[in-house]
Amino acid sequence: MLNISDNPILMSLLATMFTCFVTMLGGSVVFFFKKINKLILDAMLALSSGIMLAASYFSLINPSLSMAESLGMNKVLVTSIGFLCGGLLILLTDKIISYLHKDISTKKKRCFMLTSSISLHNFPEGLAIGVAFGSIMYHFSGATVESAIALALGIGIQNFPEGAAISVPLRREGMSRSKAFLYSTFSGIVEIIAGILGALLVLKVRIILPFCLALAAGAMIYVVSSELLPECETNEHKGFISTCVIIGFIIMMALDVLL
Repeated sequence: MLNISDNPILMSLLATMFTCFVTMLGGSVVFFFKKINKLILDAMLALSSGIMLAASYFSLINPSLSMAESLGMNKVLVTSIGFLCGGLLILLTDKIISYLHKDISTKKKRCFMLTSSISLHNFPEGLAIGVAFGSIMYHFSGATVESAIALALGIGIQNFPEGAAISVPLRREGMSRSKAFLYSTFSGIVEIIAGILGALLVLKVRIILPFCLALAAGAMIYVVSSELLPECETNEHKGFISTCVIIGFIIMMALDVLL
């Protein structure tokens, strides 16, 4: 009988399919609402930010430090380099995308940049899930099925507002509901691809596991600081938005500790 917990690639596939499905649910709001109140959308983005901040530490950075130490590495150096490289990777990719599409119309550029930026930050989320499940096979401290599932749940929860954050503005720009939904769905499919790649990578090359975890964390933190928080902090209800960030952090922390 097949034991799913012994197959990290299959577990990564199932987990990222779940997160993709939640993204689709978020994107489907365009079929039910003509518009979404900006305060609600900003609150959901703030909640997502808190979840990603907590996931970066509890599910990625902390295990990276433990695994690096178990492998006899300088844990601070390896995790710091991986973290920095994750942020620089997203920065570089974002610059390349902006350069390649600088000549298209403002409206099309806005639509493309919205979709590509969220799809881009979905990649490290999928990578994080794949690396988390792949690391289970090495039985390191902190690398458990429960922690990997908690990470997938946390990312899944915050994918709902991200799905809406793509489809709703695209609909506002005049795109059809079905097309806006498809763009949102595509951003979720990126996570499935990244999840499988992440699991395959750490299964083949054990020594880079701590680096990969830190890389995913750095990429996620960069996206939170450059995309999500600046977007929701433009709201005049800053106290409420900040509270949503804290609530999101608590949700992810609780998932990681209790599961």
